Amino acid sequence: MAQHLEEISATVAPGVHAVLLLDRAGWHTTKRRLVPGDIALVPVPGRSPELNPVENLWQVENLWQFMRENWLGNRIFQSYADILDPCCEAWNKRIAQLWRIMSIGLRQ
Repeated sequence: MAQHLEEISATVAPGVHAVLLLDRAGWHTTKRRLVPGDIALVPVPGRSPELNPVENLWQVENLWQFMRENWLGNRIFQSYADILDPCCEAWNKRIAQLWRIMSIGLRQ
């Protein structure tokens, strides 16, 4: 978590303050973490998947199902190294379609 926060801080423009929404995972709520001065951490309320759609199992399954059906399905990977590039490529295609991600994450 510390490395993740450092990476975010390194990309924040000078004079800008980043706000990071977090669920209540233990590594997000520990008092031992150091938070850079240009980041504010805002925890979402517990048991509120509508505020954190990626944590909702149904929506996560839909994201991965879409990737399997369109880019990763019906393939056999011989090793961990063999799967990295296709998965990264599929993920990059996926995030390029923000409208589709939003449609999967929307709730009534």
